[in-house]
Amino acid sequence: MSERQRRKLDHVRLAMAQPGMRTGPSGAGWEEVHLIHRSLPELAIHEIDLRTSICGVALAQPVMINAMTGGAHGVTAINRDLAAVARELNLAMAVGSQTAGLREPEVQESYRVVRQVNPHGVILANLGADATPDQARAAVEMVEADLLQLHLNAPQELRMQEGDRDFRGRLERIARIVQEMPVPVVVKECGFGVSRETARQLYDAGVRAIDISGRGGTNFVWIEDRRAGVVGADPGLEDWGLPAACSLAEVAALDLPGLELIASGGIRHGTDAAKALALGARAVAVAGPVLARQQEEGAAGVKSYLERLLADLRTACLLCGARDVSSLQRQPVVLTGRVGDWCRLRGVDLAGLANRQ
Repeated sequence: MSERQRRKLDHVRLAMAQPGMRTGPSGAGWEEVHLIHRSLPELAIHEIDLRTSICGVALAQPVMINAMTGGAHGVTAINRDLAAVARELNLAMAVGSQTAGLREPEVQESYRVVRQVNPHGVILANLGADATPDQARAAVEMVEADLLQLHLNAPQELRMQEGDRDFRGRLERIARIVQEMPVPVVVKECGFGVSRETARQLYDAGVRAIDISGRGGTNFVWIEDRRAGVVGADPGLEDWGLPAACSLAEVAALDLPGLELIASGGIRHGTDAAKALALGARAVAVAGPVLARQQEEGAAGVKSYLERLLADLRTACLLCGARDVSSLQRQPVVLTGRVGDWCRLRGVDLAGLANRQ
């Protein structure tokens, strides 16, 4: 087994060991995002329409299974289970970073299994933002992807003993891939959040879809510190990044024409998803709690969890009086506590959000 394959297995093992994997690590900020209850919603639950789209790719549900794994023989079963649930519930699914598959063809099956199990579903390929256009095309072809994720993960790389230390040229590479890819490109953080400054850079480079992936979900600095046996880790680095709710709010407030947002980071429940959609996301993505259910209960546990999340999302929409995703995005949202303080200082119009009609 190669060192890269061992690292993939370590990531799964340590992700499961991270505190709060099922219930959600603290720090995402969703508890300080409040939707307004409508006592007279004048809706029936069967009228709630959750269809949405990302860059023209239609999604039957605004909930995605986010990138988790691939690249080692021991994780093929994980992706098989997740793809089966994605097929049954009609959810989009992203594979984990395919760099391993490009460098070690013998592990490509751990990614290809997703398309084999779900031949007609929406699948996202995944590579780091240092990829070349040729590598990006190969990743898309490997899983016959509908979209391509390019991930940003500088904090994780810096904590990996074998990780990157030079991040120059990433924006230029992203711009080239956006121009040359046959499928739309989503730029995704990996749990550290996208700031409004970074969103503006990406937008100017031609990116029209961003997964803000803020703090509060899987913590890859924590994982890499444990892999390396770090003692007395810097808590400021282990808690690095923008809380997911703050990241989403400040990027959405830019109101950049044509920019579509996916929210991930600490989303565990249907009400979290509803809050993220109300703040401006077109879809939300979950990973950690899905992995936890798969490891403990198999595909059946994943399906049960996601069915409940979708049902609770529909309930939250009805209780807000929102018939669909676009009307949910017009509902008033109140931001309080540290999220409110952050957003006020970062120029988000809190009163405007709280008094939307």
